[in-house]
Amino acid sequence: MGKSLYSVLALSTGLLLTTNAFAAVSGNIGGSSNYLWRGVTQSNDAVAIQGGLDYTHESGFYAGTWASNVDFGNDTSYEVDLYTGYAGNISENLSYDIGYLYYAYPDAEGSLDFGELHGALSWQWVELSYAHVVNAGDDVAAAPFDNKDLSYIAATVSVPLTEKVNLSLHYGYSSGEVVEAWFAEKHYADYHLSLSTDTSIGTVSFMLADTDLTADDAKIVLGYSYGFEL
Repeated sequence: MGKSLYSVLALSTGLLLTTNAFAAVSGNIGGSSNYLWRGVTQSNDAVAIQGGLDYTHESGFYAGTWASNVDFGNDTSYEVDLYTGYAGNISENLSYDIGYLYYAYPDAEGSLDFGELHGALSWQWVELSYAHVVNAGDDVAAAPFDNKDLSYIAATVSVPLTEKVNLSLHYGYSSGEVVEAWFAEKHYADYHLSLSTDTSIGTVSFMLADTDLTADDAKIVLGYSYGFEL
């Protein structure tokens, strides 16, 4: 559940496909000391190895996939995300991203897969986003809970401190019957502060994250990712 659906677009130098159309294919690989999705660990507070592939077109269309190991305390061992959408500029400082993200758990015993529609608006350093589940497996939330009643609204401020160092502040709010089924609470907030820096061998990040869930504690997460063009 961890591929940030609002950061999947990695625009880079175009690969010439036709005379007038450019597209790019890129990849990324890395790891994290704790895989968090909306503030909640997906790896039982253990290390996660992650990676993905992205395709972007000059029209704004993008598609990709991303994978990570997970630990839910059962036989489910990995997650594969598939996503697609359109992103572009409304004006010089205002941009948008509209898409669909499917979370798959191929080796899960039950039917845990689900998909979300999302939309985001970004203005300079500020991004506002909203996502809502539109399809879900029968075991995402057991009856009598509605397994598609899950929404997420978030605000993120990303400030470049230097050419290579970035500061990010994030607040998110999850609500719906799925939240109640998972955590016995009707809604919760997650928030984090992160610092990231680009180096010659990849991007290194430090995050301090927490939620207001009753049984949750603040977490420090170290991450590394390396991006490349194909």
